[in-house]
Amino acid sequence: MNFGLIIVGDEILSGKRADKHLPKAIELLSARGLALSWARYVGDDPARITADLKHAFACGDVVFSCGGIGATPDDHTRQCAAVALGVPLALHPQARDLIFERMRETAKDQGVPFEPDRHDNVHRLNMGVFPAGAQIIPNPYNKIAGFSVADVHFVPGFPVMAWPMIEWVLDQRYAELHGQSTQREKSVIVFGAMEATLTPLMERIEAEFAGVKVFSLPSVDHPQWGRHIELGVKGRADLLESPYRVLLAGLATHGATLGPELVR
Repeated sequence: MNFGLIIVGDEILSGKRADKHLPKAIELLSARGLALSWARYVGDDPARITADLKHAFACGDVVFSCGGIGATPDDHTRQCAAVALGVPLALHPQARDLIFERMRETAKDQGVPFEPDRHDNVHRLNMGVFPAGAQIIPNPYNKIAGFSVADVHFVPGFPVMAWPMIEWVLDQRYAELHGQSTQREKSVIVFGAMEATLTPLMERIEAEFAGVKVFSLPSVDHPQWGRHIELGVKGRADLLESPYRVLLAGLATHGATLGPELVR
């Protein structure tokens, strides 16, 4: 199964806030032997969010959507998810109960009576309004739940909330997938060669060895190696030895000058 990530918010695209979700999602997946296949950024534009969510629901991947599930005018993700699915929004009973529980605790901490019918408290219930049929994702930070529809999972934009919620989904819903996407890389630093010259070698290796990808990472100003190409193969660890030997042999044929070998 592939994993995707959607990050919602004008503040990311404008540069007011730096995205932290992409590197963290890669880290959380990697720790479980999984890998991220794609990621998208989208601003607070309902039409664009809806289009991205339609793709997410249709593509068959496991997708995490971060941000936009609050109850302020610039939060559109819950509504867009419902439109993308063609279903109505509805107050989720368990999410409602958790919101009430959070409001009771807050009132107690503040030493004031709990007033569920007060306007601001009634408004807070909007954070539990999800597309009909959604399941909740527990929020250990403040109990305001996220939600899932099939394999698309919606969490807040706040990292302190989003990251443990993503972990919960990975461990509760996809434990059987852990370890299935573990990949390794074997590469070598190549000096004095051009990518165009090495392309036929790369194509031959990919054609000959199923499940293995060849990668080329050129650099013109590396602080240690200067101008060079990092050329390597990646895939399951047990598949890499033979294509890597073919790669080294091909580089020798080209008379390339080789530097350090790297294993990741």
